[in-house]
Amino acid sequence: MTSAGRFRHRSRGAALLTVLVFSMLSMLLALWAARTAWYGELVVGNDADYQRAFEAAEALLLDAELDIRGERADGRPCAYGGLPRGASSKVCRSGGTTKIPLENADLPAFLAQLSAQPQRCIDALCAKRVGRQDIWNAPARGTAARQAGEQDLFALIRAGTGARYGQYTGAQLGDADRPAHPILADRGAAEAGGWYWIEVIPYTDSKPGLISNAAAQQLELVGLSPHVVYRITAVAFGRKPDTLVVLEQSYARPRRKD
Repeated sequence: MTSAGRFRHRSRGAALLTVLVFSMLSMLLALWAARTAWYGELVVGNDADYQRAFEAAEALLLDAELDIRGERADGRPCAYGGLPRGASSKVCRSGGTTKIPLENADLPAFLAQLSAQPQRCIDALCAKRVGRQDIWNAPARGTAARQAGEQDLFALIRAGTGARYGQYTGAQLGDADRPAHPILADRGAAEAGGWYWIEVIPYTDSKPGLISNAAAQQLELVGLSPHVVYRITAVAFGRKPDTLVVLEQSYARPRRKD
């Protein structure tokens, strides 16, 4: 082979190597771009699912407040007018459903009834929790860290002690103009959709109440004297397996002097 032939042969070999190198680089760039896009979509999807679950939990908190105040979803008091057409007999806690106590005098017998239940709850109304209060972080049953009588969130859910959105207020999940919230409408399983519980707690007793008698006297000076405080826990499961939102708030119905 002449020198010119050997040069052309080497040139073709170098060109092939260059093409292979650039092909590999292009493939790596394409894989990196695809992985970045997939990760971004995963993050956005998880965040969107969390936001939907957060909105559902907020709606459950508001629904529980209406339940405590004895109001329907349209703001009308339960004491006036009949139930909406097609509404469950549980709406406005009628049909034998447990009534929410409003006065301290009503609490001893009511709390004794709740405390006698396996989960300390009836119709989404509960006595104050035993042991740690963040039941969503409760240690596993049977472990040394688990206190006697301590509750955990998933046991409450599986026992069916909570309330679904609109169960006691008649709130509708959606209509022709406004589609139902996908999480609030999901009631296919216990650990799906959303639930809320209302703990009924004496307001002024130091144990197991929330504030001292001295603080209660300060409220009396401004014309407010709530007798019972309610701690609401709302739970919403996202559409993705690992999405769970737990919101908690305390709510008191103030009693005015007039």
